[in-house]
Amino acid sequence: MSERNGSAEDQREHARYEIRLKGHLDSRWSGWFEGMSFSYGNDGTTVLAGRIVDQAELFGMLRKVRDLGLPLVSVIQME
Repeated sequence: MSERNGSAEDQREHARYEIRLKGHLDSRWSGWFEGMSFSYGNDGTTVLAGRIVDQAELFGMLRKVRDLGLPLVSVIQME
């Protein structure tokens, strides 16, 4: 029988992520990415940033990015 380390599990959940996209995503899409803030880089990228509960929510966000047809530049889990 294995025991879970509650603190390690808590660190994985509700992690802050930055998802960088090539191109500027219009702010009208902000409702589609609830809970994520939008910022625009000088390099022509859009950065979506916010807390994501778990891997399922992260993959859901990435599916939305794919559906928009914008190239994905990076996905970074912030400390």
